[in-house]
Amino acid sequence: MAILLLIIAVVLFILADLTIRNMVRRAAQKKELKEREEALAVSLNLDFTHEAASLKRVEVKNPKAKILAVDDEEVILDSFRKILVLGGFSVDTVESGKEALGLIQKHHYDFVFTDLKMPEMDGVDVCKSVKHLRPDIDVIIITGYASVQTAVETMKFGAMDYIEKPFTEDELLSMAKKSLIKRQERIKRQLKTQVNISHFTDSKIPASVEFSIPGGVFISQGHCWASLDPDGNVYIGIDDFAKKLIGKVDAIDLPNLGMEVQSGSHLLTIKQGTHSIPFKSPISGKVKSINNSLLNELERLETTTYDKNWLCKIDGSNLEQELKELKIGQGAVSFFHDEIEKVQNFIRKSVTSTTDEEKVPADGHLYLGELEALKESELNLIITEFFSR
Repeated sequence: MAILLLIIAVVLFILADLTIRNMVRRAAQKKELKEREEALAVSLNLDFTHEAASLKRVEVKNPKAKILAVDDEEVILDSFRKILVLGGFSVDTVESGKEALGLIQKHHYDFVFTDLKMPEMDGVDVCKSVKHLRPDIDVIIITGYASVQTAVETMKFGAMDYIEKPFTEDELLSMAKKSLIKRQERIKRQLKTQVNISHFTDSKIPASVEFSIPGGVFISQGHCWASLDPDGNVYIGIDDFAKKLIGKVDAIDLPNLGMEVQSGSHLLTIKQGTHSIPFKSPISGKVKSINNSLLNELERLETTTYDKNWLCKIDGSNLEQELKELKIGQGAVSFFHDEIEKVQNFIRKSVTSTTDEEKVPADGHLYLGELEALKESELNLIITEFFSR
């Protein structure tokens, strides 16, 4: 009986706690909504014409994102402000593309929502100009049914998505929330151009969007790393540049034990779906062992490609000469920086679309798993230029 009473008391306590939490949450939401409504009302009396002739601005506390909306129809802009502000976004609205371009050079926005058909400067030109001036800002196209095809084509110029008008309150909020999630995920995956020499063991190296090279590790032109053990054997793996661009590794085809390899000859192949990415040996010698434990736990490569995550060990036959051809320390860092710049330029100039625009947009930046979404012809060019050498 005592146990039953204890159980009932615990259940009642949990229910009471949940009830209180829900009441507090609803009260906070109600207060937040009231503050946003007040911000909307106050904005009607504020004058921002010194920044742009038609500018109207509503700012909220801790906005989910900052949005600039461009449309030559005032009624559409009124809807944008009301719906998005109450949804937790700070919103600026203007009635012309020229005003919008002036504002993005003075203020930081997360999104520009632009109407497709406007006088003087249409949405296509707004999109092109925004992505040229501020490639970090995402563009959403506002379009009517008759212009959907044009809106889709605008995505080739960097637009993230489009929304048809007339739209409902739920449709606009859903679009804004979906676009925000997509933006946040992309930012998380965007690789930074920093290259660090690390001094951690593999168990302490955190997954990062920065590039790393452990101190004392040699890097080859084809992006393998090499590290000597006290007996003069050489551990070989793929470097951080290669892994971050490749992304998920499905399988690895390693050399046979006892195989004689020459520096610059084929050593191993990384497999990803139907893609095969070959790597050449940085040194000459006989394959002494392969890392079978890694083959059964390829997810370890998501933490680091170095240290215990080596792929094979070679008994080097010409180390004195061949190690001179590899990069180490600041030389390796400079090599990474050059390679990062080269692949960025390639993507910016040669990649106009990808097989998965949401995963890796073709915007010139580098992302974790960049190669996963490239089309076959462009992938082969990068393999030839950066790995098969």
